[in-house]
Amino acid sequence: MFIDTHCHLYDEKLIENIDQIIDEAKKANVGKIIIAGCDVESSLKCIEIAKKHEEVYACVGFYPQYALDYDDKKEALIREMAKEEKVVGIGEIGLDYSYDVPRDVQKNVLLCQIKLASELSLPIVLHGRDTYGDLVEMLKANKNLLNGGGTFHCYTGSAELAREIIKLGLYISVGGVSTFQNAVKVKQMVEKVDLKNIILETDSPYLAPTPMRGKVNQPAYIPLIAKNLADIKGVSLDVVEEQTTKNAKGLFKL
Repeated sequence: MFIDTHCHLYDEKLIENIDQIIDEAKKANVGKIIIAGCDVESSLKCIEIAKKHEEVYACVGFYPQYALDYDDKKEALIREMAKEEKVVGIGEIGLDYSYDVPRDVQKNVLLCQIKLASELSLPIVLHGRDTYGDLVEMLKANKNLLNGGGTFHCYTGSAELAREIIKLGLYISVGGVSTFQNAVKVKQMVEKVDLKNIILETDSPYLAPTPMRGKVNQPAYIPLIAKNLADIKGVSLDVVEEQTTKNAKGLFKL
């Protein structure tokens, strides 16, 4: 069994056919799916979907794009949602300087949510677009708050930085980008990172793997990402399945 550790089934491109999408995932041997929220509304949707589908679990949190909307009231809502039975992490949280949101605001909101995850002993699911350096610096400065572990979602950074992330007790999450022909840096990183430090994701409906690139991504495509990972590392698909599933189960307490 594979686990898709990060997707967005509530997205309008997926939600209308969610039963079929989950069924296709099961047929593809993807037995568990974790969906990540980006704000209060989407986090509530994650929980609602998880309650309706045995195979689905939820993460709740505030994406950096919406950091200006974060306040004490919304943090209290996220805290209450995080106590729901099928919530397994705080995310998708992080830093992204491509948005018109001040960096200090993003960092403050991220730290608040890292503290919340620590309080609840939940893993964090981190987003970083061209901000890996600042993210790792923040995490190192707050290493005592990483008691729940975590993962760098859809990681595309270097192998050297991945080693620093792993030293912090966090996982490297590999998605469809690793299958792209021009993703040389990502392939090199995947080759060097030990399987015991890797989990798999689709980030559906985004970043569909080759040969589905350009189509709407879905959890059923996890085996394509896993096969590419197996080929890069020179191991069998069964080895990738067994180790990445073990990693995901341990991190998210599934």
